[in-house]
Amino acid sequence: MEQQNNKEHLHILWTNADVTTAKLMVMMYARNAMKNGWWKEVTVIVWGATVKLLAENEELQEELKRAESFGVKFTGCIACAEELNLVDKMKEIGLDLYKWGPPLTELIKSGAPLLTI
Repeated sequence: MEQQNNKEHLHILWTNADVTTAKLMVMMYARNAMKNGWWKEVTVIVWGATVKLLAENEELQEELKRAESFGVKFTGCIACAEELNLVDKMKEIGLDLYKWGPPLTELIKSGAPLLTI
């Protein structure tokens, strides 16, 4: 997994499974951050209940594709996807799945920009 700990790469840790928050915060901010050049890179980490939400919500899948069209990257927690039996669905959606515990710890310790939703 490519590890970017620079100050121009925002990681958004998305764990809140509320649809409104997903559309009007996570997707909207990530998309606009890239569109408007607020960050050079934005990566959304899909973790926990959001794996299930994304798998079941076609509107959010479309929002993900729209955000990707602006350069937002999406990745997910493989342990969560395995626990929920959604590995194939996440791959179908286009998420790269990783064991995110160690890289997240590294991001936090490095002081890299991290937004947790």
